Amino acid sequence: METELNIQVNSKLANKYKGGYPLVTKQVMNHTGHLEEGALINLVDERNIFIGKGYYGKQNKGYGWILTRNMDEKIDQSFFERKIKAALDKRKSFFNDKETNAFRVFNGEGDGIGGFTIDYFDEYYLINWYSKGIYAYSDHVITSLKNLAQYKAIYQKKRFREDGKFIEEDGFVEGERGQFPIIVKENGVNFAVYFNEEAMVGVFLDQRDVRRTIRDKYAEGKTVLNTFSYTGAFSVFAAKGGAAKTTSVDLANRSLPKTIEQFSVNGIDYEAHDIIVEDVFHYFKYAGKKNLKFDVVILDPPSFARSKKMTFSAEKDYKNLLKEAIVITENNGVIVASTNSASFDMKKFKGFIDAAFKESNCKYEIKEEFTLPSDFQTISQFKEGNYLKVVFVKKLKG
Repeated sequence: METELNIQVNSKLANKYKGGYPLVTKQVMNHTGHLEEGALINLVDERNIFIGKGYYGKQNKGYGWILTRNMDEKIDQSFFERKIKAALDKRKSFFNDKETNAFRVFNGEGDGIGGFTIDYFDEYYLINWYSKGIYAYSDHVITSLKNLAQYKAIYQKKRFREDGKFIEEDGFVEGERGQFPIIVKENGVNFAVYFNEEAMVGVFLDQRDVRRTIRDKYAEGKTVLNTFSYTGAFSVFAAKGGAAKTTSVDLANRSLPKTIEQFSVNGIDYEAHDIIVEDVFHYFKYAGKKNLKFDVVILDPPSFARSKKMTFSAEKDYKNLLKEAIVITENNGVIVASTNSASFDMKKFKGFIDAAFKESNCKYEIKEEFTLPSDFQTISQFKEGNYLKVVFVKKLKG
């Protein structure tokens, strides 16, 4: 990894990178020929003046990340250790929180090294690698964690393809193997998590503040529909907040046993709630025909999804999804509109909301909005990194 390739970028791109933009784009790598993943690269301007040093690593976002603007800084063990220590120090308040022991401790480029994240689950650390390029530095990251953190175990997930396939493995790296599920806490609510199954562990940590808000301010006495419900985390928080009933809908067969499990580890009678394995779009049609209405409707679809009959893209289809939700939301009810799509910003997202209500001849009021919680550190020079957009929208009567 010692050889560093100089890559010259045009003045327009040079200004972008000089301004702190961290993602190495396809445009930058267009004329470099074959490079080994993990290779160090130096971006220089048209006068060969150094801009930044990073690594080459293909992932869905781009082709690598800038790591330093200091030409003499070495990308070695001490570099990774400094960055990870700074990230852990920033999360001290989380480590001291008695009600929450699941959170993010390193958020990629937001903490200075794009391409991987580290999550903490009650003394278990989980590293997600998003390219072969950053995985080339895995020893540095793992050694840093071993030097800096107290842990029961370290696990990892390779979220990139090797030989055209995602590698399925239990992901154990160091320490004592966990007995799954591990039960963690978020704002006093239990979650069952697994590191030894698929890419997802059972809960999306970035929605922590949204779940708490639903429980504390919107759930009591209400009927709640949770669409694209995954393991039912929103439903559990709504039930803990005193919801009259929750209905969880997801197409994946696993959503039924997983949601039952999340209710059960919180001592909630899952049979008092509806858990439905069905395409959400079919369920909307069914609910419309049956004239079902809900006080709270949670819309948190994937950015992109494909079923046998249709394809959903948040950027193209969220407005129409909202229109279907408006039909089955009670007057003065609330829609929790959420997306993790990085391809548009909050202003555009609010434009979808406005268009959906106008086309439905309904008035609305925005009650509150959320982006990523503070443990999901972001930087202003990379706005795409602050991908989460959640808006609580009240459907007004008349």
